[in-house]
Amino acid sequence: MDHDSLHRRARERGVNPLVYWIVRAVLQPFFHIYFRYSRIGREHIPTEGGVIIASNHRSFLDPFVIGTMARRPMYYVAKSELFTYRWQSWILSSLGAFPVRRGAADADMIDTAKEILARGDIVLMFPEGTRIRPGSLAKPRRGVGRLALETGAPVVPMALIGTEAVRRGWRIRPHKVRIRAGSPLRFPHVAEPSPALATAVTERIWPCVMLQWEWLGGLPSVRRAAVIGAGSWGTSLAVCLARAGLEVDLGCRTHEQATELAAARENAAYLPGVTLPDRIRVGRAVDLELCGHDLVCLAVPARSLPAVLAAHGERIPQRAGVLVLAKGLVPPLGTLPSAFAAERVRARAVGVLGGPAHAGEVLEHGASVVLASVDAAFRRQLAESLGAAGLDVTCTSDVTGVELAGCAKNAAVLAAAAASSAGPNVAGAAAGKVFGEVGALARLRGGRAETFEGLAGAGDLVATVVSASSRNRRAGELLAQGVPAAEIAPALGHAAEAVDSVPMLASAARERGLATPALDGLAALVEGRIDPEQWTATVTAPALLPRPRPVRAA
Repeated sequence: MDHDSLHRRARERGVNPLVYWIVRAVLQPFFHIYFRYSRIGREHIPTEGGVIIASNHRSFLDPFVIGTMARRPMYYVAKSELFTYRWQSWILSSLGAFPVRRGAADADMIDTAKEILARGDIVLMFPEGTRIRPGSLAKPRRGVGRLALETGAPVVPMALIGTEAVRRGWRIRPHKVRIRAGSPLRFPHVAEPSPALATAVTERIWPCVMLQWEWLGGLPSVRRAAVIGAGSWGTSLAVCLARAGLEVDLGCRTHEQATELAAARENAAYLPGVTLPDRIRVGRAVDLELCGHDLVCLAVPARSLPAVLAAHGERIPQRAGVLVLAKGLVPPLGTLPSAFAAERVRARAVGVLGGPAHAGEVLEHGASVVLASVDAAFRRQLAESLGAAGLDVTCTSDVTGVELAGCAKNAAVLAAAAASSAGPNVAGAAAGKVFGEVGALARLRGGRAETFEGLAGAGDLVATVVSASSRNRRAGELLAQGVPAAEIAPALGHAAEAVDSVPMLASAARERGLATPALDGLAALVEGRIDPEQWTATVTAPALLPRPRPVRAA
């Protein structure tokens, strides 16, 4: 592959007229019939002179679909890997493509685009840099701003939707495709624009592309978030989202708490020493206008979800996504928090957050979290927001695995602390057995083994064990001292999820016919049916093997 010859052809010869117009004559009616193609705003594309088209990118078909918006040839950049084969390189070059080395400042690409614009032709650019299939639009790169300044050519913002759904493997499926162009944007000619100026111009262009995208019904970016629950995790998450550039409403339970946080700009009771950014507005949860939010975070214990969703569930708009932060089961039936929320909200997607992320440490040292949702678009969209806040985000569709991994680590820490008076061997055995038994339950319910082996399971377990502020560990220590389960939450000043979820986990295992002796014993301790000494004695007691039946001689 000779990059110089490919660029030289685009600069000097341009498209092959015969190939270009034959291909267009075939593709345009095909798009109209097979994709029910809809084109809006063609009048905004100048009929002569150099023009830059800035569009989002969803599929390999995009250059061909966008090419039918104008009545003259359109040139576009394509990744250099597509020009590896000679026959493919010839076809692409004949249709107006020229190569770009992705991930590097490709001066040849810029020079070729400038020459094409100088002779009065159209250049199509995808500022996202690569195809973005699910979710909202990605952040643009500054190349389009630089090109607009160096050439003075008008920029037409454009968006298309539907092309991401037409391909399954090698099969092209019928699907509605729509495209919309906005009014051209013009910028002054600058011979050598600085990176900062090019970025500023790109940031002026991209909102116009987003406007076309959202007009077509595309998923909007997350701009406003509401966090219901001003505990340690709720406050920490609100600060993270504000650092990512979102407008955040933090909903408190009482008017007194809201007034105190708004005045002090610090949650001294749950997250002392952390100043709330100006982007965070504090108020009572019942006063939040949730209809204007793109993301609603439920940062409350699992036991509080029924009341919270009864109060706010109907007010969450269909356009919003919901993130559940509870690590436990919802009483009285032991429902997974995400399933409980999904049944009571109209939101477009529900996700959960897992992994080793203790509230106070997140803001100071960062964290690696696991984001689970069956909606791929919501996963990518929220991962970008959390990533912008400095978090390392791993995405998965294993919602059941992530939620039960959180239950397993809480139960394991509770078990280890409750058995710690008998020594580290017993404590380790208690934690390992309980964690393994909940893992077996998760696999029966569709969870994946690798989820328990990764951040959401083993990683979170280690973080909770070594954390000096672990509520579940402290709850286990209180159980070992004979404190009744009902008195643990008032003594801690926080909810200990494991105390609520362990009996429900044991019940769920029994319903599925799963033998969980360690979990059953821990549930009996929590419910007060046995004392701590009986619990520790059963942890390492030898398992009773079935007696062999005598064999009668023939």
